Amino acid sequence: MRAVVQRVTRASVTVDGTITGEIGPGLLILICAMAGDTPAHADAMATRIAKLRIFKDDQGKMNRSILDIAGSALIVSQFTLAADLRGNRPGFSTAAAPEDGKRLYEHFTAQLKDLGIPTATGIFGADMAVDLTNDGPVTIWLDL
Repeated sequence: MRAVVQRVTRASVTVDGTITGEIGPGLLILICAMAGDTPAHADAMATRIAKLRIFKDDQGKMNRSILDIAGSALIVSQFTLAADLRGNRPGFSTAAAPEDGKRLYEHFTAQLKDLGIPTATGIFGADMAVDLTNDGPVTIWLDL
């Protein structure tokens, strides 16, 4: 799995003019299931993100996780993270097939919930508008 994680003060996703998910302080997670990924990959990614210490402690150092700050996660499916850029037009053959991608996206979301993180989501496969205030800015790329 591949993810881009952004520390945010707020974030929302809108589909067809309707907000489908929004959060306050926490993480905006753009997530992509790659070909060959399994539920174990989704579990590992969820655990890694839940423990990622990118929130400030009392001394201003990045020492706290989303669990430590009782933050929320907005999870948005993002197959374009699988882009192959050998040429000028990206290819996406390394992304999981849509049905596998949706299953793993839902599994990943359920895992974060099971870890105690309140979640909100976009709609898998939809044309979404994402609005956020990046805090820091802090943006982390993860590949598992």
